[in-house]
Amino acid sequence: MVVTELGYMGLGVSDLGAWKLFARDILGLEVVDDGSKESCFLRLDYWHHRIALHRDPSDDLAYLGFRVAGPEEFAAMQKQLGDAGIKFRVGSLEEAEERHVLELIKLSDPDGHPLEIFHGPHVRFAKPFHPGRGMHGKFVTGSGGMGHCIVRQRDPEAALRFYRALGMRGGVEYKFGSGPKALQLTFMHCNERDHSVAWGLGSPAKRLNHVMLEVDNLDDVGLTEQIVRNAKIPVHLSAGKHSNDHMYSFYFRSPSGFMIEYGFGARGATHQSEYFTEDFYGHKPEDGGF
Repeated sequence: MVVTELGYMGLGVSDLGAWKLFARDILGLEVVDDGSKESCFLRLDYWHHRIALHRDPSDDLAYLGFRVAGPEEFAAMQKQLGDAGIKFRVGSLEEAEERHVLELIKLSDPDGHPLEIFHGPHVRFAKPFHPGRGMHGKFVTGSGGMGHCIVRQRDPEAALRFYRALGMRGGVEYKFGSGPKALQLTFMHCNERDHSVAWGLGSPAKRLNHVMLEVDNLDDVGLTEQIVRNAKIPVHLSAGKHSNDHMYSFYFRSPSGFMIEYGFGARGATHQSEYFTEDFYGHKPEDGGF
């Protein structure tokens, strides 16, 4: 039994107003604001939302939502988790409705990051995605999910066992240095994306290193970089191309301090092990680096 995608995520943000403007005017996301002073939703496609913003001083990851195909797989995943000795609980109807899904399981990974496994997202084909600002194309989601993220994992081996228990595949894709002190980055995938979740970099004080959003038109990466630089938003890594997923992207700071990777042109998962010691080109550190 496997999860099929990173379907959604929740972010705890201290400045909800700044995030709404950032999501709309910088990222090009659609802000769904029901008037609540405590939360709002961000759309990338036909789903009700892919990102939920919750007013919270943490300025960090609140939860990740991984999808399974349907009710049969949802029941089978519960058995799989139990057999692996992973603690979980089935969410209430109210909790599922809050996430706009039919059913969900709540659990945590080895570093304590809250996770949810769900089926039946609320999809709104009657409400086409409307970007918050002009775009040349659209966001790449579909069966690849909303994108990917890098999270903190203080016990990489425990994290690898945990995410494999969710049915994900993967391992080290970047290795810097040699011997036991080499820096190794692990990437896990569950569909055609090279990875949906990864670890090996980041501050011990933050759960979240970055969130990646992919677009289907190269011009939107260039346009976004221009918007970011004109707005004096710190760029952490200049535009470049990764060796593992072949993504052309750049990284910049969100209002919460963690980074957004905005990219185009990723190849699919190879489903075979290989590692890299550098990128194709670019991704040079600027304000604070990676």
